[in-house]
Amino acid sequence: MSSLALSARDASTMLRRNLLHARRYPSMTLNLLLTPVMLLLLFVYVFGDTMSGGAGRSAYIAYIVPGILLMTIGSTVVGTAVSVAMDMNEGIIARFRTMAIHRGSVLFGHVVGSVLQAVVSVVLVGAVGVAMGFRTTDATAVEWLAAVGLLAFFALAFTWIAVGMGLGSPNAEAASNNAMPLILLPLISSAFVPLDSMPGWFQPIAHYQPFTPAIETLRGLLLGTEIGDNWWIALVWCLALTILGRRWSQAQFNSDPK
Repeated sequence: MSSLALSARDASTMLRRNLLHARRYPSMTLNLLLTPVMLLLLFVYVFGDTMSGGAGRSAYIAYIVPGILLMTIGSTVVGTAVSVAMDMNEGIIARFRTMAIHRGSVLFGHVVGSVLQAVVSVVLVGAVGVAMGFRTTDATAVEWLAAVGLLAFFALAFTWIAVGMGLGSPNAEAASNNAMPLILLPLISSAFVPLDSMPGWFQPIAHYQPFTPAIETLRGLLLGTEIGDNWWIALVWCLALTILGRRWSQAQFNSDPK
């Protein structure tokens, strides 16, 4: 069997392991999934009329759902950081290092499994949004594909960052705390209110962080709003975070155990 076939076999084994682990212990995924769902319900039904600025609750649903979808990805990958930290703390990663398996397959299983979980979570939260009244405009098939691609790329980027956080954390609790910015960053983005309603000094911070460009691009693809330069800023963020997270994770994984 060729080295490529062996690598593919090991990678599929690690992916199956992580998916089975997520299926056997769904409570973490459900708890992380509840955060965006509860925020969606809260902001639409409690604050919707006020936050919409007179445009109506239906208009605010259209505005908030793209931001909540990306927040769902941030929430989901926190579970990845915790899962990796648990593997490290329980000695499973150290055991994998000594086994005759492709070293990259261990991280591959965590990353691909996390991306798949993030996509499923986005679909579930999106279904809640549709049930609440979210509707897209006349988005074309190309725009839908671009929206799905953006969500998957965003999930990949933040999954690699979460894996790096998990590898660098001494325990699961520390990994959860270290990954909290992935949940908090959407709160200081354009997910809930427009940028022009924020203080002038804060607008550049909110605009150029990773979530806002991705949110505005997703809104443009699904709702037909102006995208401007947000699309390439979002892609640059995703590419930079993917490269940084991958190198960071591999460097920690390949380092000698302490």
